[in-house]
Amino acid sequence: MTDVLRRGRGSLSFSFLVQGVAFALLVTRIPAIQDRYGVSDALLPAFLAAVPILAGIGSVTTERLVKRVRPSRLLRWSQPVVLLALLGVGAGERMVELGVALAAFGLAVGVLDASMNMLGVSLQRSYGRSIMLSFHAAYSLGGIVGASLAWVGAHWHLALWVSYLPVVLVLLPAVLVGSRWYVDDRGGAAGEVEKPAGEGQVLVFKWLLPLCLVMTVAYIGDSTVSNWSAKYLQDVLGSSEQMATVPYNVYMVTTLLGRAIGDLGVRRFGAVAVVRGGALVAAGGFAVVAGAPGAWVGMLGFTLLGLGLCVLVPQTFAAAGRLFPGASDAAVARLNVFNYVGFLIGSPLVGALGDLWSYRGAMLVPMVLVLVTLVYARSFVAQPDRYGGGHERPRTADVGRGSNGL
Repeated sequence: MTDVLRRGRGSLSFSFLVQGVAFALLVTRIPAIQDRYGVSDALLPAFLAAVPILAGIGSVTTERLVKRVRPSRLLRWSQPVVLLALLGVGAGERMVELGVALAAFGLAVGVLDASMNMLGVSLQRSYGRSIMLSFHAAYSLGGIVGASLAWVGAHWHLALWVSYLPVVLVLLPAVLVGSRWYVDDRGGAAGEVEKPAGEGQVLVFKWLLPLCLVMTVAYIGDSTVSNWSAKYLQDVLGSSEQMATVPYNVYMVTTLLGRAIGDLGVRRFGAVAVVRGGALVAAGGFAVVAGAPGAWVGMLGFTLLGLGLCVLVPQTFAAAGRLFPGASDAAVARLNVFNYVGFLIGSPLVGALGDLWSYRGAMLVPMVLVLVTLVYARSFVAQPDRYGGGHERPRTADVGRGSNGL
């Protein structure tokens, strides 16, 4: 293993961590943002929906850009934009300024998410073993750090820009320095790659579609936890307001733990077994939440959800890279759009079902959806007869069980 790859892995892990911090600082301070700009409850959903919609546009744009620009370069310049847009959200005073800052944040996040996962997939291919979950573990750790910083800001009643400015001042130069060691494509340094990314293989969307469905389902589950866990524990299970804040923190911690050890499971048992196990654990978590007689049992359900859902998204990106080794960048960018589709569907779906039916019943819907992953689990092994563009077919050891399995 070369020092180039090790430095590339470390710098990319840091980018995932920084993105986790930035996103958590935004979403956990939404009430404060609403108060600062006087956004009404009726208008707030439009602002919140605009971010993932614009992120989807950014991801689609990235699919086209990587034909001419290396993913490392896109990541190098999109991450500072995300951090500056976050600062803009905290420093503005008028509604139009909020709209511009959120638009910049959404578009840049789409580019950032796609390019980060492109580099993760290509690094995993260079390593020859599963490392994708470790990058997303760094993101989860960043989310915990960001949420903790947000709590400090809220606890001390700090202005948003006061909370955000020190974070941006520290992280912005750090990511610019770290970007020097990004690694593109087959392990080459970011400035040494000659071949344009994604060249040589046609991306056939119908082969990618099962993975898109899994990605959507995973984010429906994730958005259900992030948006409804506190309300569910307090309103349905009768917990205190203070205890209602705990499930999401527990979910983030178990997500971090699951991703930290998940690569070992993939190497030992294979991606298909890990994805199936994750889907079953997540479905069990939703079942426990739906049937919980009290708050503590509900907490157990959210703990299981973190352990189950945490493996699905990283392995879906990795599977796209295996399925289209000659067009992995394009496949990752297309797949990343369904991250935002799931986010847009999940929260409104559970809210509508909760109002029309019951919140206990609403939790059964993502349970059923996550079980659909079992149907498409075989998609997490590349199909050799689908490769094209003159690329060598993968060996069984590259996609199955064993120390070299992805």
